[in-house]
Amino acid sequence: MTTHRVFQPDLNEHQTVFGGKILSLVDDSASVAAVRLTHKTVVTASFDHVSFLRPFHLDDSMILEAYVSGTGTRSLEVFVKIIGENLTTGERFVGFTCFITYVIDDKSVTAPLPSVTPLTDEQRYLCAGYAQRTAQRKERRQEQRGLNAHVTTNSPWPAE
Repeated sequence: MTTHRVFQPDLNEHQTVFGGKILSLVDDSASVAAVRLTHKTVVTASFDHVSFLRPFHLDDSMILEAYVSGTGTRSLEVFVKIIGENLTTGERFVGFTCFITYVIDDKSVTAPLPSVTPLTDEQRYLCAGYAQRTAQRKERRQEQRGLNAHVTTNSPWPAE
């Protein structure tokens, strides 16, 4: 768990935290959870179920909680949520959630990763859905291969 206070440089033109800033903080926190479990170098493979639920504003705090919600052989899923807190009123809210898949950056790893033991109702619920989300990711990777076959480096704009 980590806490970030929202300052002026974090804001976009709407005076809320820029989405790219949130994704950077999330990837940073989630990678710590992934490396703590694996004790290996991991790389970000995908973000999914990304939900910007409520905006964060100047002087809010953002409490990032990340934990492993499923493991495979070389990949693992980390769930991240950001709890916002208005520091003047004390009101708390869920502002963001997502899942991130990390892959161990060592192809020689062949033993399954340690499994996770959910402790809270939230963790039990999220861990129970791991197999379904993994199947959805596999299907999306196949779709992505088809898309990639049609994506080129050719410029669509006329030469100047």
